[in-house]
Amino acid sequence: MSEDQTPQTAENGSAEAAPDLAAVSAEDFAALVANSSDEQLDEAMHGPQRDVVLPEIFSRMAEHLDPNRAKGHDAVVHFQILGRPDGGYDEFELTVKDGKCEVSQTPSKEPRVTIKVEPVAFLKLITNQASGPGLFMTGKLKIEGDLMYAPQIASLFRIPAAPKQEGND
Repeated sequence: MSEDQTPQTAENGSAEAAPDLAAVSAEDFAALVANSSDEQLDEAMHGPQRDVVLPEIFSRMAEHLDPNRAKGHDAVVHFQILGRPDGGYDEFELTVKDGKCEVSQTPSKEPRVTIKVEPVAFLKLITNQASGPGLFMTGKLKIEGDLMYAPQIASLFRIPAAPKQEGND
């Protein structure tokens, strides 16, 4: 990733200098996360970019669902991305049913599972830089609801990863 694609804010505090995430591939976004320090990711997720990044990530989840793996699943999953600058969290609802995924930023259904996660850990989770069980074991990810179903969620999606760079085995 080039330096100009690092999440930045304009001097007036707006997200104008942030890249157009709709034009960034999932693999390039994963590379951006992989090549950013936790401090840089934390700064971005506590600034105006958060309100661009999170809806963009969740809007792409339906296209990353593997319909074959999702067949037979009928579940509502709530994601609570903690650490908003105002002390709250952003919540998204995923409904997986009949091999399809619908996403809502206004949860309205009773969840089978609620996943609560800090923003940096979430970015690493969705870009294959960290595992759900690892984050759970270290307390960076909390689960409410069906603990037996929660580990299956990631397997329903094709999770993008940063392209391997030569010499980084």
